[in-house]
Amino acid sequence: MKFEKMVKKDFSGCISVVKNGTVIFEKNYGYADFYNKSLNRLNTKFATASAGKVWVAVAILQLIESGKLSLYDNIGNLLDFDLKQIDRRITVRQLLCHTSGIPDYFDESIMSEYDELWKDYPNYKIRKSTDLIPLFINKPMMYRPGERFQYNNTGFVVLGLIIEKVTGQLFDEYLKRYVFEPCGMLDTGYYELDRLPRNCATSYIYDEQRGEYYTNIYSVDVKGTGAGGAFTTTLDINKFWSNLLSGKLISNKRLKEMLSVQSCNDSKYYGYGIWLNKIEDNVYIPYFQGSDPGVSFISSYDIVNDIGITAVSNFGCNVWELRRNISSVINK
Repeated sequence: MKFEKMVKKDFSGCISVVKNGTVIFEKNYGYADFYNKSLNRLNTKFATASAGKVWVAVAILQLIESGKLSLYDNIGNLLDFDLKQIDRRITVRQLLCHTSGIPDYFDESIMSEYDELWKDYPNYKIRKSTDLIPLFINKPMMYRPGERFQYNNTGFVVLGLIIEKVTGQLFDEYLKRYVFEPCGMLDTGYYELDRLPRNCATSYIYDEQRGEYYTNIYSVDVKGTGAGGAFTTTLDINKFWSNLLSGKLISNKRLKEMLSVQSCNDSKYYGYGIWLNKIEDNVYIPYFQGSDPGVSFISSYDIVNDIGITAVSNFGCNVWELRRNISSVINK
C-alpha cells in the first residue's frame, strides 16, 4: 500500500488513517517492550505528552456550558492557594489559548530537554497536579496577561487545578467520566509509570555514548497532569474525533470557538487547547500533538476533506514528517 512505503524501517508505534468515516490504513510497528521483544499492537496504549491539553480544553468548555465557569473568570477567584507574584487577573480564556503570561515550569523557548526539570526535583513526586506547583509558584510573570501568544505548560496545569476546584474531582477522574467514557475511549487514561496497566508501551530513549536504549521513567512526570501525560490508542483517538466533531462532547457553538483562531504568533495558530494548520484564508486543519523524551504523537483532522491521520511512537520517531507525507499523498 502507498502509505506503507512512507514508514521508515526503524519506526516503532502505530498509525491510523481515516477517510469519510472509514479506516483506510491502520498498522502497528516495532516493540512495546524492546528488550523482551513484545510487539506493539493496535490496542497498545502509548504515552502522548502534551496531546492531553485538548481533553483538558474540552472539559473546561463543558464546565462553561454547564454554567460552572466562564471564559472570563480569573484565577484569583477560582484558586485557593497563594499565587505570590502571579497575576490574579489571568482569565480562563487566556490559559486556554496560551496568552496568560503565567510563569512556565517548562519554558520550551529556553529549555530543550524535559528531563532537565528533574535534576533538583525528583519526577517521582509528580503524582497529581498540585505536585507541580513548587516548580512555578515562586517565578515572576513572563509578560502581562493577554499581551501575546506563547505556548505554556503551566497554563494547562492550572486549568487542571481549576477543574478539580470546580468539580471536587481529580482532573483525570473528571476526564474519564465526562470525556473518555462518553466517547467509548476505554483504553485512555492517566497512569503512574511505576503502576502501568497491561498493554502499555514502554517509551525509549537512545543513549549515544553507550549505544543502547533506556526507558524514560526518570525523564518525565511519573503521572500526567493538565499539561499532558495521558496514555491512549489510535483506536481511541478515532473515537474522540468522531464524538468531538459530531457535537457529542460540547455544543456546535463551543466547538466552532475551539476550532477557530484564538491566538497566534509567527504563523502559528491556536484555538482552545488545539493547534490549527492554516491551509488558506479561514480554512484550518485542527491537530493536537505531544513530544517528550521517548514520546512523539500527532493527530489531525481535515474537516473539509473528512480525513483523520494519527501517528504515535514510543521511540520518539518523527511522526510529524510521517503525517505530512501521508497527507500529501491522500490529498492528491
